[in-house]
Amino acid sequence: MKKLIYTLSIFAAVCSSSCKKFVDINVDPNNPLDVQEKLLLPPIEFNLANNIEAGSEASAPSFINHFMQMVTYNQPVPNFGTYQLVNTNVNGTWGVVYSTCLQNLKILITKSKANNNSNYKAIGEILTAQTLGIATDLWGDIPYSQALTGVSNLTPVYDKQEDIYKTIQSLLDQSIADITANVGVKPGADDYFYTGDMAKWRKLAYTLKARYYMHLTKAPGYTAVAQADLALAALNNGLAANADDMRFVYPGGSNSQNRWYTLMLPLTTLVASSAIVDTLVKRNDPRLPVLIAPAKSTNLYTGRPIGAPAIGVLNAYSLIGSAYASVSSPYYLMPYTEALFLKAEATLIKSGFAAAQPIYQAGITAHMTKLGISPTAINTYLAARGTLRAVDALEMIMQEKKIADFLSVENFNDWRRTGFPKLSPVPNAISAIPRRMIYPQSEINTNPQPQQSALLTDRVWWDTQ
Repeated sequence: MKKLIYTLSIFAAVCSSSCKKFVDINVDPNNPLDVQEKLLLPPIEFNLANNIEAGSEASAPSFINHFMQMVTYNQPVPNFGTYQLVNTNVNGTWGVVYSTCLQNLKILITKSKANNNSNYKAIGEILTAQTLGIATDLWGDIPYSQALTGVSNLTPVYDKQEDIYKTIQSLLDQSIADITANVGVKPGADDYFYTGDMAKWRKLAYTLKARYYMHLTKAPGYTAVAQADLALAALNNGLAANADDMRFVYPGGSNSQNRWYTLMLPLTTLVASSAIVDTLVKRNDPRLPVLIAPAKSTNLYTGRPIGAPAIGVLNAYSLIGSAYASVSSPYYLMPYTEALFLKAEATLIKSGFAAAQPIYQAGITAHMTKLGISPTAINTYLAARGTLRAVDALEMIMQEKKIADFLSVENFNDWRRTGFPKLSPVPNAISAIPRRMIYPQSEINTNPQPQQSALLTDRVWWDTQ
């Protein structure tokens, strides 16, 4: 597995060049460009998990965890934690989205359709929808309908975000139909997420549909009730247990370590923020010891305040804990707990706080159970958190969803569309809290479009709260 991850890393590096370079290279008969589906799928899944969802230190997912006050730097300000970003900072994430994932997903779908392998085609459609969802939620309008065509169109126009959302739902619907068809070869060990278990892929497709329905509860022209209805219907067929989690399992060798583990190595200056540490401490949350590691010099849970101007003693700050940042911790792309909190929110909209209460508690329980928390500790925490009320039900659901979606880019989407958990700009911030990503300099240079003037504090189409 160590050799495989190393090989995938090389493949990813090769594939991360621009689409133009991809089609302009000379044909090497010793290195054919035409490969089977089972060889295409592993590097796509690896890059989606490791480089888009988890991300490097200087990538969009890392920036978002600064914005959401989960992590910070033990460095002088300004930095990413005080919202200092420039367009070149997001070149890498954009490149992996388009040149590495979407380009190769297009090839996977085309090839599996030609070969009549409906299950590979379905996986390609699901992963395309998921990648598009991440990209459009970061940037708003993005190229797609005219993109991925190589030299035939090097300046594709940007599709409206609403149209991207329609494309996402269409891809997911088609994937469900393709799984039902169940024709041709099935994946196996080449599928890192579900090892070819198409029943779980089907559940994932329905849960992703619910996620993207709920993103539009306040979008122009949409209503919360209608979106909640759609989400609840989808969730009836969605993820049903922790065993259904979409996750990437890191083997833990020298070339296959958990992304957050590498970001938290002693040579880095990235640490846990006081905002998340103090929240868990204040609630007596039994997940604290596995979500957060105590500071090495004091053995205390001590986060660093984001925006603090002076450099502190690095070993005096907590890091992210073993559940998410040990050498072999899995990375969760779509956990079952997210399905439960989506259901709790949709039920709140449709039927009120009392109906949402047991689902909200089920979400907390499922997350704690996955982390190995004892039933006694779970019940004590649930009792201390109390019951939902009309005045705070959504806030409570989102507070707990943020912990269950620990380090996920989805927390940024939830905060923008609901306003919860409540956040304030950090000290020494150079602007209001960002509400989107700026477009990459590489794209501005090669494909100038009107949307690229957007600022970090501008809102994407669905962000109206």
